[in-house]
Amino acid sequence: MEANAPGGLLRWFDELQDPRPGHNVMHLLSDMLAIAILAVICGADGWVEVEEFGRCKQEWLKTFLRLPHGIPSHDTFGRVFGRVLPEQFERCFLNWTAHLARHKSKLIAIDGKTLRRSFDSAGGKEAIHMISAWCQENRMVLGQLATQAKSNEITAIPKLLKLLDLQGTVVSIDAMGCQKSIAKTIVKAGGDYILQVKENQHTLHESLRLLFAEGLRDDCQGVRYAKASDVDKGHGRIETRTCWTTSDIAGIDPDRQWDGLKSVVCVQSLRETAEGASTQSHYYISSMAAKDAREMLQLVRSHWSIENSLHWTLDVQLREDDSRIRKGHAPENFSRLRRWALNLLKKDQTRKVGIKTKSKCCSWDHDYLLKILTG
Repeated sequence: MEANAPGGLLRWFDELQDPRPGHNVMHLLSDMLAIAILAVICGADGWVEVEEFGRCKQEWLKTFLRLPHGIPSHDTFGRVFGRVLPEQFERCFLNWTAHLARHKSKLIAIDGKTLRRSFDSAGGKEAIHMISAWCQENRMVLGQLATQAKSNEITAIPKLLKLLDLQGTVVSIDAMGCQKSIAKTIVKAGGDYILQVKENQHTLHESLRLLFAEGLRDDCQGVRYAKASDVDKGHGRIETRTCWTTSDIAGIDPDRQWDGLKSVVCVQSLRETAEGASTQSHYYISSMAAKDAREMLQLVRSHWSIENSLHWTLDVQLREDDSRIRKGHAPENFSRLRRWALNLLKKDQTRKVGIKTKSKCCSWDHDYLLKILTG
């Protein structure tokens, strides 16, 4: 047994302040952090399960943790994590992910997810909405911030972006983040953007719809564009995606209100099943030049992976939507523990199984658990 096994991970918590008065501390914050992370890796989805994990594994945990007063109660876990400042916890998380992601991602996808049962009716507290930055290339959560409502994504996204190293990256955001201030933040930080445009930007959306409706007919109306397609088959359907992108955008932003805007994009999806066919068109603006439609299509598709690779995993395999943690900062901090665990589980490639099975393997095999923890 490696006596300092958690040390490599826990060193990233050096800046985290213990919220308890010094005279009232029975359990070390470092011990509580280690137990919580290990428990969540093994599938714990609440403080009661974190406590029970600690009690079941107490003799093993003593081989590398101090545990001067044994395992904390679930009330103690909830009270302490409810008072830990999320901003400090996030800074620890960001420092760790920056170290873990040894090469920079080409694409950073930004999207939000509501913790459905984090609302507290008695306390008048709305459900927490988490904004996450997802790196598909590294398959990691790079950072996250909480808002109290989905409408506040507009103010939370710039704050999250300022915490990330965007130099040389492409940031993709759905329609909620299609804001001039957000585009400016990304360009100022040295990144490029791909922002989806929907009806919340009515004038811009209509301009794009008309451009592609009129300009991409057979005669093209003099519009120069690049084009690429791909086809997916399976599960009884055929889906053909076609991407058009052009830098002929003089009429799209005549007053140059969008910083760095260089191209516009249309991705049309044709879905064919036994019941018939349907078509949808999606529009985007980008600070990237319209040179490679295939790359643009790949970046757009990679953004969608945040739903399957992150949100679906959190909901279905880590049961985030079932969590009833509500007090203080605990819902946000436990959510961060889940993403910490998810990054560690996804990073391991030695077992070719899903996240849920890896989590179970960790609970069965101490050596594998420590391997996941230390990377």
